[in-house]
Amino acid sequence: MTSDSSSSRPAPETSLLSDLNGPEDLQALDDDQLVPLAEEIREVLIRTLSRTGGHLGPNLGVVELTIALHRVFNTPADKFIMDVSHQGYVHKMLTGRGGRIESIRQYEGLNGFLLRTESEHDCYGAGHAGTALSAALGMAAARDLKGGEEHVVAIAGDAAFTCGPTLEALNNIEGTTKRFIVILNDNEWSIDKNVGAIAKYFNALQTNKAYSGVRQKAADFASRVGPGVRRLAHKIERSAKNLLFPNVLFEKFGVRYFGPLDGHNLPLLVRTFDYLKDQEEPVILHIITEKGRGYKPALDKPGKFHGLGPYNVEDGSTRGDGTPSYSEVFGRTVTNLAKKDEKIVAITAAMPGGTKLEIFKEEIPERYFDVGIAEEHAALFACGLATQGLKPFLAIYSTFMQRAYDMIIHDMALQELPVRLCMDRGGLSGDDGPTHHGLFDIGYLRHIPNIVHMQPIDEDEFVDMLWTMAHYENGPIAVRYPRGAGTGAQPKEKPRLLEIGKGELIHDGCDVALIGLGAVHDLAVEARATLEARGYSAALVNPRFIKPLDKELILDVARRCKVICTFEDHVIKNGFGASVIECLHDARIDTPVERVGWPDEFVEHGKVDILRDKHGITSDAAVEKVLPHLPRKAATA
Repeated sequence: MTSDSSSSRPAPETSLLSDLNGPEDLQALDDDQLVPLAEEIREVLIRTLSRTGGHLGPNLGVVELTIALHRVFNTPADKFIMDVSHQGYVHKMLTGRGGRIESIRQYEGLNGFLLRTESEHDCYGAGHAGTALSAALGMAAARDLKGGEEHVVAIAGDAAFTCGPTLEALNNIEGTTKRFIVILNDNEWSIDKNVGAIAKYFNALQTNKAYSGVRQKAADFASRVGPGVRRLAHKIERSAKNLLFPNVLFEKFGVRYFGPLDGHNLPLLVRTFDYLKDQEEPVILHIITEKGRGYKPALDKPGKFHGLGPYNVEDGSTRGDGTPSYSEVFGRTVTNLAKKDEKIVAITAAMPGGTKLEIFKEEIPERYFDVGIAEEHAALFACGLATQGLKPFLAIYSTFMQRAYDMIIHDMALQELPVRLCMDRGGLSGDDGPTHHGLFDIGYLRHIPNIVHMQPIDEDEFVDMLWTMAHYENGPIAVRYPRGAGTGAQPKEKPRLLEIGKGELIHDGCDVALIGLGAVHDLAVEARATLEARGYSAALVNPRFIKPLDKELILDVARRCKVICTFEDHVIKNGFGASVIECLHDARIDTPVERVGWPDEFVEHGKVDILRDKHGITSDAAVEKVLPHLPRKAATA
């Protein structure tokens, strides 16, 4: 069954959403229309995302919150800064983009995150956790300096409060501004369950005297904003929440704490925001919400519905093509290796599902570590493990690994610590767009001394690389691999230990050398077939290693061929092709190098094949690049 059955979930008979062209239309609605509007928005989200995919669970959880914010505040004058901003679909629908929601995450459609260039109501765009409080505080400081009166509201999930930058921002609020609103959206779930001491704090509160103080403050607050708060005490006790900051902790930071409140009680939220916007002190409002509210499959499997592709709207089921993803191959392989090598440990930064380290977690829990959204700490933690003779495999998306850049230089490479960097989503990440494309890791790793970096052309070679990483002890070693399904190549029964820095000459040739790195090696294969059909002799190289580059192989084909063409799923600036050019320059070889890779810009969101065609990441484009360097007579042979 496919997502085609989404139409069986009926649309609302009457539409309030279709009449909303901006926040002013929402503010004109009667109070009794707000709850039906929330219901309609949920239905639209469930039906729409069943076809487009997207971040369903987070958005279902913030429907009432977003309506209440736009009911009380006035964007774009007032500023809403959403941490990560994947929960911004409802905000988009209420700010004149409801008629385009069907285009969410589609090429040339609405972005899946807030985007400053998309709307004046999107004051800040972000795709990584922990950014909202700092950015919002900067906006508040700018407002104060300019004598403005607008409100600045930061909205962050509970997972963001385990993130270092959020805590750093909290430490600076009191000394920066007197008018600042923070909303702690506590839904228990990030992408996977929160971890760490902060996440466990709530459970301890019920036996702590401070907890009774929070409840009393909430009760006192109720007398100001109306009824409905006291009954939350029972709900909180039942909810098994993972995070709650007591008022005493926030007030140590100089921030007045209010809550916890029911984040789905629209009238209560509206009254609360009306009260808080008049406060002349920094405040934090703690609300309790339900990720996936209104859709049972999302409630049952919040991790799955954090972000997913098209699904069957009736039961939430999805259908793959049966080919394991590179992430699945990684999770299974590292787990199998660890069963034979007790020194192997696995680390993730709040992404066991995305990286598929959930396999390791299930089968070898004692050697599995989830540090939460804390990539810098994860890298340093891995360094500590490595100093004691263990073999840490650190699995982080390429776009998030860049947060640990300093640690990779200063702590790993400088000390030659054998940390295994497993860089998931290396390359274009399609629908998630520029905040999630892994197009920069070659550039930020290849110039670092003492580091090895590689990329496989298929699953079999990927397993060989993981096996090689498990046996490498001379410093940090990294592997980048793409999002999604592999080629279908079946790994060998026993992996092969790769020689560090040695590539593979698959086919020899004397006219053109095609060097295809990793996931785009297939483009080099296609280009070779086209050129051979036209009478040219084309060499085909699998470089395997980005660093150290196989200079002997590269120089050999360069001396024999009239032109080289490199292929990479990475920006061409400071990328793999650039390293080939440097290699030839240093050897004083003037063979021209044409590069196929992503341009020097932040690539938009969209299906991979569409974006490749648009930006010339194709075999045909490669052929057109190399033909001017070849003799015409060969084409007629």
